[in-house]
Amino acid sequence: MSATAYIAGEPAPTKAQAKSRAAYLKQLHLWHWVSSAISLVALLMFSVTGLTLNNAGLFESKARISSGQAQLPDAVLRATLVAAHSGTKKSELPPPLQYWLRQQWDFKTEGLLAEWAPDELYLSLPRPGGDAWLRIALPSGEAEFERSERGAVAYLNDLHKGRHTGQVWSWFIDLFAVASLLFAITGLLILKMHAAKRRSVWPLVAAGLLLPVVLLLVFVH
Repeated sequence: MSATAYIAGEPAPTKAQAKSRAAYLKQLHLWHWVSSAISLVALLMFSVTGLTLNNAGLFESKARISSGQAQLPDAVLRATLVAAHSGTKKSELPPPLQYWLRQQWDFKTEGLLAEWAPDELYLSLPRPGGDAWLRIALPSGEAEFERSERGAVAYLNDLHKGRHTGQVWSWFIDLFAVASLLFAITGLLILKMHAAKRRSVWPLVAAGLLLPVVLLLVFVH
């Protein structure tokens, strides 16, 4: 669209106004494509997982369950018993036990709080697309776990919901939301700049607003 285009019946803009308008439109296009580039991959993922979540019955998968048992090494057991006698009902596992679990079963337990009882400790290990739990009998040191995995679709669905994904993923979702808002707002402003020569712009924007409102009023109760 020419920077000198104007609405019929209105006075033609001056050269300064046309130059200012062209610079403004250039900046809008810049921010629009930058925000779209930043949010593109995440937008595709969230769009696909929106479909899989909304049609969950079509993507059901049977959970794969694994389990195991082991005896804590003496040094690890001693450190665990010392922690058990601290009187705290919920706390992190002692470092020797965390290291042993990582080596033994690839469990990353840093920052997770275990439930301590006189005869056992219990640790829930939820994660995207699956779940797990760990139990250690006290004072014998007999350890057992059970782990379930629900597949790639469940993993992506949990990423969509931010379920058991941690703080860093939460920050990413916030960043993606800001980029998407910038993408949408600059797109709307670009539409406004082109609306003078494209009469269908505002009817289509209005339809995009009215359609979900009508569906909510008519079909959602």
